[in-house]
Amino acid sequence: MQKNNGQELAEIKKTLKNLLIKDLSLEDITPDDIRDDDALFGEGLGLDSLDAVEIVVILQRNFGLEVKDLENRKDVFYSIDTLAKYVLENKKNGS
Repeated sequence: MQKNNGQELAEIKKTLKNLLIKDLSLEDITPDDIRDDDALFGEGLGLDSLDAVEIVVILQRNFGLEVKDLENRKDVFYSIDTLAKYVLENKKNGS
């Protein structure tokens, strides 16, 4: 059965939150603590440039995405919302 984009987007957001917490070793944070529109870097979740590299690895490993030109793609890495939309629009149709 085909999932609608809203359901799929919600699943991607949930997966991304869990992966960020696990792979970036974010302590004392649960997926519910991360709002979809919170900034991931700076004042928001407080991630740094090393975390950005790890997010690229997460996207490659879990969604088959190659993120090129990281510096010019800061819009993609702004929040869970922007990351999830990028994943939904670009993931390889292997699922």
